[in-house]
Amino acid sequence: MGAATQAARAPKDEGATSLTIGDVTLNYRLQGSGTPLICIHGVGSYLEAWEGVAERLADRFRILTFDLRGHGRSTKVGGRYEIDDFVGDVLALADHAGFETFHLAGFSLGGLIAQRLALTHQERIQRLVLLATVAGRTEDERERVASRLAALQAGDRGSHYDASLSRWLTEDFQARNPELIAILRRRNAENDPECYAASYRVLAQTDFGGLLDQIRVPVLIATGEEDAGSNPRMAHYMHERIGGSELHILTGLRHSILTEAPEQVATLMRRFLGSNSGDAR
Repeated sequence: MGAATQAARAPKDEGATSLTIGDVTLNYRLQGSGTPLICIHGVGSYLEAWEGVAERLADRFRILTFDLRGHGRSTKVGGRYEIDDFVGDVLALADHAGFETFHLAGFSLGGLIAQRLALTHQERIQRLVLLATVAGRTEDERERVASRLAALQAGDRGSHYDASLSRWLTEDFQARNPELIAILRRRNAENDPECYAASYRVLAQTDFGGLLDQIRVPVLIATGEEDAGSNPRMAHYMHERIGGSELHILTGLRHSILTEAPEQVATLMRRFLGSNSGDAR
C-alpha cells in the first residue's frame, strides 16, 4: 500500500494524544526527533494528510501534526471561525510540546494560518513552508471561491466535493488509485458540514497579500503547476513580495501535492529546512 493510501485511511490512534484549551480539545501527534516542525493541514482534512511527508522527515525533525478545530478527532466547534482561532490553537500546541521556536509548514488553509503566524509571532518561527496556499487573489478568483463558499453554505456538499476532486488530483492519479479515492470520499462524508463551511469561509475570505513583505524569516513556496485554486500566479505573487523566498512550481501536479507527491514535497522540505542559512533576514 502506498503512502498516499496509508495517509487517507481512517485516523490511527498510535502516537496521538490531545490537548484541551477551554472548550476545544485538539487531537495531535508527535513523531520523530530533531528540530521542531509544526505541519498544518487544509480544509476538510486531518493530521494524517501529512503522514507521507512526515514519515520521510521524522529522522531529522520532531514533527507535530494535529487536527484543526472542527476536523478529525478535534472538537467540532460550532459557529463562526476566525483565522486567529486557528493561530491560537497552533501556539497552544507549540507551548504544550515545549517548542519555543520551530519550523512551520502549512498546506492550503494551513498555509494561510502559517502566514498569519509569521506576521503576528515571527519570533517563534525559524523557517516557513507555504504549500499550495493563497495570496493576492484577483477579482475573478475571489468570485469563484465565493461561489464555492455559497454552495457549501447552501448545503450543496456533494457537487462541491466532486468538483474539488478534479481540482485536487490529476485524472491519472485518480485512475491509478481507486481505493484511495473511495477513502477520500468516505472521509469527506464524515466531515461536519457546519465546521467544514466555517473553515472554508476562512479560506475563502482571508488574504494577506498586502502584508507579505513584512515576513522576514526564510520562506519556501511550492504549488502544483496545474493547481487552479492556489495557482502558480499566486505562488509567484508571494515569491515576489517575500524577500529572499524560494519558489518551486511542481510539474504536472494539481492542489493535493501532499497526497500525490509526498516524496517530492518531503525532499524539498528536507533540503530547505536543513539549510544552514536559517537566520532571520
